[in-house]
Amino acid sequence: MKTIGIIGGMGPLATVHLFERIVLRTKAEKDQDHIRVIIDSNTNIQDRTKAILGYGESPAGELVSSAKILEKSGADFLIMPCNTAHYFIEDIKKSISIPIINMLEESVKYTYEKYGKDQVVGIMASDGTIKTKIYENYYNELGIKTVVPIKTQALIMKFIYDVIKKGNYGEGTDLLFKCADELKKLGATVFLLGCTELSSAQYLYKFEGNFINPMEVLAEKAITYAGGELN
Repeated sequence: MKTIGIIGGMGPLATVHLFERIVLRTKAEKDQDHIRVIIDSNTNIQDRTKAILGYGESPAGELVSSAKILEKSGADFLIMPCNTAHYFIEDIKKSISIPIINMLEESVKYTYEKYGKDQVVGIMASDGTIKTKIYENYYNELGIKTVVPIKTQALIMKFIYDVIKKGNYGEGTDLLFKCADELKKLGATVFLLGCTELSSAQYLYKFEGNFINPMEVLAEKAITYAGGELN
């Protein structure tokens, strides 16, 4: 089987959860049935949203550095558990000779395959992802309508940074669901967890519903691309 390389550290918890999902979703009866995974949890990667909004350093250099380290270490392809970092994916592609799976493209394909094109996707994501319209552009290519928060975007940012990244898990999911309620009023019928901290939140709090979890989509794609089987 192919070896997976993970550009991690954005954040560390999301990296842990992605690795865990790869292990748990791989059909295996013994250690040797699992896929080899190399992880660079590079916490030196600069904040992606700050860079996009113009008040922080670009993370491109550190992203490229991690990609090269993983390639030299034997990874056959790369994955990256950070939605906003995909804004810089072309910088990574140009620096390596192995493939990198695009989590956003795979999540949009998954949406189409599971829900069809007549759904309205409510996007919950960081300010950086919202500003670049990166998800909206992918969905537009398939003719899928999207809506984004108007009044509650600040609440999602607070949930991402002050609850999940800071480890204040006892705060619960009120901020997230206030945003989901607004998106529902705007017409959303399914909800994209467009930040890996939101994906981690689903694993931590185990909430259910019409949520699209890009990290779960990425884990499944990585397993099958590596030559493994899903259980």
